[in-house]
Amino acid sequence: MTTASEPRHGGEPALSVRHVLALERVLAGEPEVVAGAGHLDRPVRWVHVAEAADVGVMLSGGEMVLTTGVLLAGDEAKQAEYIQSLHRAEAAAVVLGLGRAFPTPPEVMRRAAERCGLPMVVLHRPFPFAELTEEVQCRLVRRKFAAVSLSETVRTELTALITAGSPLQRLLDEVARHSGCPVVLTNLAHRVLATAGERSSVDDVLRDWERIARQAGAGAGGGWISAELGGRGERWGRLLLCGYRGGPATGRLLADRAAEALVLHRMLGGGAGPSWEEESAQSLLTDLVSGAVPARQLLPRARAAGLPVNRRTFVPLVVPGRAADELDRVLRLLGMSGLVAELADGAAAVLLSLPRDQDAEALTGHFAARLHAGAGGVIAAAAPRGAWEDVPAGLREARHVADAVADSSAGRELPAVVRLKDVHLRGLIRLLRDDPQVQSFAERELDGLLREAEPELLNVLRTYLATGRNKSRTARLHHVSRPALYRRLESIQARLGVDLDDFEQAASVHIALLAHDAQQG
Repeated sequence: MTTASEPRHGGEPALSVRHVLALERVLAGEPEVVAGAGHLDRPVRWVHVAEAADVGVMLSGGEMVLTTGVLLAGDEAKQAEYIQSLHRAEAAAVVLGLGRAFPTPPEVMRRAAERCGLPMVVLHRPFPFAELTEEVQCRLVRRKFAAVSLSETVRTELTALITAGSPLQRLLDEVARHSGCPVVLTNLAHRVLATAGERSSVDDVLRDWERIARQAGAGAGGGWISAELGGRGERWGRLLLCGYRGGPATGRLLADRAAEALVLHRMLGGGAGPSWEEESAQSLLTDLVSGAVPARQLLPRARAAGLPVNRRTFVPLVVPGRAADELDRVLRLLGMSGLVAELADGAAAVLLSLPRDQDAEALTGHFAARLHAGAGGVIAAAAPRGAWEDVPAGLREARHVADAVADSSAGRELPAVVRLKDVHLRGLIRLLRDDPQVQSFAERELDGLLREAEPELLNVLRTYLATGRNKSRTARLHHVSRPALYRRLESIQARLGVDLDDFEQAASVHIALLAHDAQQG
């Protein structure tokens, strides 16, 4: 099973000086590090045997150079120049086989290597350099092949997901599976749009996101690998592998393949679906509402997404019949902070984040006035929340209010911003609709109609109770004569075993019908 600390493919770290010295064949030569011990993690790109004093002209960087020093013996100037030449060529290390040329480590070379920070290793036992060269070259070739194989595997799998119409999150999950580390997608302002990987590891990254984002933008090493996302002459964002533990070259290859796939995914979308920013907000608000993840665990994610969370008042809203991009434009126009996301039923959720020293209700009213200027409609709002942990309950409350407004009788006057107190009994029933006792009560009270599957009689009952038991208006709304309505009401009372002229019995049936409708909705 792949974890956040184990890359699925190409997971071996780059072959370093330290790794080479730990090889069984090398250990047989009794290696001793005599200089540059603090630089043993330098990657080894190749192994080269060289004796000439100007060896640097034959190197391109990253080589581990093997020598017997036969051309350097007795000439301290050449010995010092040999080390300087390696340093200028950015060699990974120098390995000197002790023998007739140098029975002990040459002090001039040792001091020069220490000053340059170049690892210098001496072999105390005779050692065939050809065996070491063969061993290291084979390992390097295997790594290069594994990296190329990984590149093709990732490209093939991500392309298949894109062809199948998979969402952005599915692609990121696949990248995290291959890289074995947290994966973060950001816009150009370093706002987090999506993440993937082991949840605890992702949370650790987001908790310190501001610092990490700055370091990643400055090209920090240590497994932090970023790839730019863009096309058609513009950049969109950045993909970041956070703490990749494989080789840097493999990590770079993986990040580049993932970036190519994400660019293709966005371009093929053609703007038909939600933007990455909208998907990010939708995912966060969905997780908040569901309660599957505790709110405190979502706080770093909200902060990394650019939502102000310190010393703020949060106002959850649900706006029926409006698109998320329209609401987002109004937020930006008013200079207000918040998250906006589409809901499944054509409504949109908004989480306002307001300064604690400002009037939250007045600002909410201002937002509603600007949104509905000349367009009408209402906004369902929960009571302002002063703590982040209370936001999930607030979002659920706003959704209940919106549902209650949708169920309200036609023509009823409602304020522009509707709260729980404005929907009265219908709002209470919405809040309690998932309670098993309420469900049982509704089934018991309406059993006579539900068991016989009489939708027409249920509609008559619904209208009769919603109009305050006004028979004339009920008959008119159902286009029937009063005598015909009386017969239907008598049938309803007989099936339910109640007297609808009795206020308490009528109220009980009305509450049961509201609960039934809320459960069906």
